[in-house]
Parts: sequence; C-alpha cells; structure tokens
Amino acid sequence: MSEATRMPDAAQVTAMFTRGAGEYLFARWGRPIVPVVFGVDQPTLMTVKGAVEAVVTLAGHRMAETDPELGANLMIFFFRDWQELLEVPNLDQLIEGLSALVGRLDDQGANQYRVFRFDAEGAIRACFSFIRMDAALDEVPAETIALNQAVQMILLWGEGAFAGASPLARARGVTVLRPDVAAVIRAAYDPVMPAVAQDASHALRLAARLAAGGAA
Repeated sequence: MSEATRMPDAAQVTAMFTRGAGEYLFARWGRPIVPVVFGVDQPTLMTVKGAVEAVVTLAGHRMAETDPELGANLMIFFFRDWQELLEVPNLDQLIEGLSALVGRLDDQGANQYRVFRFDAEGAIRACFSFIRMDAALDEVPAETIALNQAVQMILLWGEGAFAGASPLARARGVTVLRPDVAAVIRAAYDPVMPAVAQDASHALRLAARLAAGGAA
C-alpha cells in the first residue's frame, strides 16, 4: 500500500475525533440529510448539493426531501460579511447566542464555521454551515469548497482532524476526497458501529475496519 493510500492507525483515528479539551467524541447523522443552500446562484447550488449527495452516498447514508422537525436539517450559508447573518429571518431562533457568535467570528476574521445540533441519543440531527467568501476563498473553485463542506458536515470531526492536511486531494487535475478520509467515513457509517461514542475504544474498532478494508 502506498503512502498516499495508507489507512490511519488507531492513534490517528483517535485524533480525528478528539475535542480541544482532550475528550473523545464521535457522532454521525441519525436521520436522513435534507440540505438547503443560501446565497449562491443556481449552478453553484447544484454543485454544493451534488457534493453533499456524493459524500452521503459514500457514507451509505440517506437523503430526503424534507425533515419532519426542521424542514431542512443541513443549512449552508454563503455570504460576504458575518453581519449579514443577523439579518437572516429567524436564524437567531435556531442558533443560540447568534449575535455574540457573529461578533466573535468577525473579530477573528474567520471565513467558515459550523454549528451542530444533536438528538436525545447524541446523533447529529442538524448542521448549520457558514462560509464567508473572503479573498482567499474567492480563489478556490466552487467544487473544492462544496466538497470540503460536505466532508466537514458528515461527521463530528475533532477540531484538529484536518489541521495538518486538507481532507481533499488532486487526482488528474480533479479535486477528490482523500482515500483515507473516505475510508474513515465509510467505516464510521457501518451499520454495526454506534451512531455516538465517547470512549476511544471506538477508534480502535474503526481502525480495525480500516485495516481489514485495506488488506482486502
């Protein structure tokens, strides 16, 4: 197996789902995903939804036309200024402390942020993804931004999961999901695996599935 396709070991998988305070926390979606995208033209809308569908299909999960609780449970916002979020009707009812969050992200000069919501068991029930199109992101192809957002929403990754390297790669001039990250997503959605885990032994089980798949 080449370096490019080498599967993460248990320690690396553990790091992917370790929070900033050091605790292990894994969660995947517990319901079908219903995306809606704001602030883009029709071609970009189709690109974003296509990327979400591709990653959901990779995971072996499901999409739906509507969520009985929220209507749409994956909301992706594109905008130029964080302050624009304060003008979105009813968003402050969905995001607790929206005004303070916007102020903090504005002060930090952040260009993206995600907020997850969970069901009673701890599985993901909603994700709000915010992308501020700054000068840096203006230079990034829409396909790359869309695929990156789809990867980031499919699991509750740890803050440092992709700090050292992007989950994406280039193959023959096309942006693709890294094979090792794709393998982690597939293993994480294995029906025999739990939708939520707070013990690092979960990472051992994921790593075992990755090793078995790599050897197959």
